[in-house]
Amino acid sequence: MTTGTTLSDAITALVAEKRAVGYKYDTEAQILARFQAFCRMQFPGLDTLTEPSVQAWITAARRRNVKPATLQGLVAPVRELARWLGRRGVVAYLLPGAALPRPARYVPYIYTNRELASLFAQTDRCHYCAEVPLRHLVMPVLFRTIYACGLRCSEARLLRVGDVDIDAGVLQIRDAKGGKDRQLPVSEALRARLARYDTEVGGQAGRREWFFPGAAGRPLTLGNVYRNFRRFLWQAHISHGGPGHGPRVHDLRHTMAVNNLRLWFAHGQDVGALLPVLQTYMGHSSVADTAYYLRLTAESYPDITTRIQQTIGDIVPPVTAGPRHGH
Repeated sequence: MTTGTTLSDAITALVAEKRAVGYKYDTEAQILARFQAFCRMQFPGLDTLTEPSVQAWITAARRRNVKPATLQGLVAPVRELARWLGRRGVVAYLLPGAALPRPARYVPYIYTNRELASLFAQTDRCHYCAEVPLRHLVMPVLFRTIYACGLRCSEARLLRVGDVDIDAGVLQIRDAKGGKDRQLPVSEALRARLARYDTEVGGQAGRREWFFPGAAGRPLTLGNVYRNFRRFLWQAHISHGGPGHGPRVHDLRHTMAVNNLRLWFAHGQDVGALLPVLQTYMGHSSVADTAYYLRLTAESYPDITTRIQQTIGDIVPPVTAGPRHGH
């Protein structure tokens, strides 16, 4: 590099800069560290990004048969590193944005009211298991909380006991996507259910760190949540399309957004004024991401399409585009 900065120095500075403005940048830092190690082995002495080194990184990933979305994730931080170097006068190869195939956008699955009722009924039938002794208490409340508050799965499973104010009926979501915190009031029905659950679990588990505890005092794992979810789907006779297809736990969050919008329209409420409320629950950085659900609502409930168009015109992206980030 003409500036005397090594590739390692550039990566360290880029990561520090991203974190200074509020990004976690943990996964990206790990990818850049792997890219640096790859270049050290395959292109010793190289202290910038060249087309051969970037293309070799892509080729190595393709040999592992990674999915298009994974490939995009492996390349995005490398492209950001090239831009960072370029802004500092270092010649660095920037892979064109259209060089890689874009993964197909997953269209959210919107559960019907009957499917939701059946799914929650199956969680209520979750039986005691000696290997996971709190499972039958955790699962009915976990999935109801995800749906009722529009939470991401990890936001729910990583709730600490201190994050749930039973008396006030408020959840504190900490360090969520984008590094942001938010507070979410819950309905009285859910508050009462959380209170009963907390009393039951406290009676069996004693002092605990995690509101939804997993094994050995640790939080629930994503794998544990998804295994139980797939079983509940099967018991509720809701078909699943296999890996990469729905329905997913995350679709409970999408369904919450659509159902709230549908009810607001049905009750003649000012949906434009209420979008920031939904934005807060969803934890979106921009109301534009939340407005995406207006289009999704029109797709799911065509009878209100005219009213949605009167509210938003043609400014909301189509369903296949998806929210830009933070969905």
